Amino acid sequence: MLRPTEKIWHNGSFIDWEDARIHVLSHVVSYGSSVFEGIRCYATARGPVIFRLRDHLRRMLDSARIYRMEVGFSLEELAAAVVELVRVNRLASCYIRPIVLRGYGEMGVYGCRNPVEVFLACWEWGRYLGEDALASGVDVCVSSWRRPAPDTLPTMAKAGANYMNSQLIKMEAVANGYDEGIALDAAGFVSEGSGENIFLVRDGRILTPPLGASVLPGITRDTVMRLAGELGIPVVETLIPREMLYIADELFFTGTAAEITPIRSVDRIPVGAGRRGPITEKLQKEFFAIVEGTKPDAHGWLTPVTAMEAVENR
Repeated sequence: MLRPTEKIWHNGSFIDWEDARIHVLSHVVSYGSSVFEGIRCYATARGPVIFRLRDHLRRMLDSARIYRMEVGFSLEELAAAVVELVRVNRLASCYIRPIVLRGYGEMGVYGCRNPVEVFLACWEWGRYLGEDALASGVDVCVSSWRRPAPDTLPTMAKAGANYMNSQLIKMEAVANGYDEGIALDAAGFVSEGSGENIFLVRDGRILTPPLGASVLPGITRDTVMRLAGELGIPVVETLIPREMLYIADELFFTGTAAEITPIRSVDRIPVGAGRRGPITEKLQKEFFAIVEGTKPDAHGWLTPVTAMEAVENR
């Protein structure tokens, strides 16, 4: 269950958590017309820092543009509001959820005359796939549900409607005793998890599906590709047949929620030795050293939240 915080940002002002409501006949409820982001704020010795804030917000604005949604706030305005949101709620670490949605107005598929609302919320949230998953890994299956074809839904947009597909993948996996599912694309190649990108290690190289395989352009995906390059580990974006999952030396998920989570089995077949592999562990250590502030942020990925003094309600 979500643990409520004090304030949520709505269209430029802070409101109480309990007052962040929409009408049941808002366009988003019937038609799924929303785009959103997931962003993590990490605790460090120098205070909380938000990971790749502007990259996340840029992707949200891109998603809104694809769906012809006029957000009404610039990237920098939203970034400042997110920093203030964390400060107002006095959180050392948290998960941040910006949402852009079509609200109450006209009813019907065409929603461009409905008002666009923007919410920013945050709360404390632990490991998405379980507290032990980062070390022990997770058991996954290949889902019977595929990702949408490129000419059906734009998978480069992080849209709420896309996650109905994700829910089917996740529910099927859990019902069959797995932690997560892997979806194939419309052509039958590996795409991604229900809410994560996927990487495969074989003979010292990292492989990952290209954007054309109906994958979301993940911020953590990009982070891992850049870190791997700096560590001298070759990374190749390529189409991956399903059977490659069964002969991989290592597999891991990436995402804001999942961070870097190893996969220990696929369809009951152990991955490699059936535990976290050395390349996955090396990338985890590099990633967490940066976000937790024990290694310099050479990329400028961290946005600090200044001293959390008492802030008046506004």
